[in-house]
Amino acid sequence: MSNNIVTSGKAPRISSGTDTIFADEEACLALLAEEKWRNGFVCRKCGHDNFCHGKKPFSRRCTRCKTEESATAHTAFHRCKIPLVEAFQIAFVICSNPEISTYEISRMTEIRQMTCWKFKSKIQECLTDETKAKSLKMILNKID
Repeated sequence: MSNNIVTSGKAPRISSGTDTIFADEEACLALLAEEKWRNGFVCRKCGHDNFCHGKKPFSRRCTRCKTEESATAHTAFHRCKIPLVEAFQIAFVICSNPEISTYEISRMTEIRQMTCWKFKSKIQECLTDETKAKSLKMILNKID
C-alpha cells in the first residue's frame, strides 16, 4: 500500500492504487451504495424498508414517503465539494497516513488547502466514531 506521487508534466498528483479501481464516479457511488445499504434500505424519515430507484445514480427512494436518499448522504462524502474519485483517493491517503499535512494533500491534488483541511477533518471525525470508522475502513479496504 504505497502512495506514490506521479508527475504528468505539470503538478504532482496522488497515485494510491485507486486509479484503476475507481476510475469514475459511478464505481465510487456503486461501492458507497453497496456498503451503505448492505443490511437493506430503511428510510430515515419514516422507517419504511421498500424502495425504488431514485433520480440520481445509486440513490434510493422510499415507496411510502417518497423521500430520496443518495449513496453519499450521511457518509464522509456527503456534500463533498471535491470530485468523488479524488475524494476516495484523498480518504485513502489520510487513512493510510494520518499524519500527512493538508498542505501536502493540497500540493498533490491541486485543491485549495482549506478544502483539503475541511475534508481531512471530516475523515478524521468519521474515524473517531466507531460505526462510521468501520464503514469507512471497509470501503477503503476494498481498494487494497
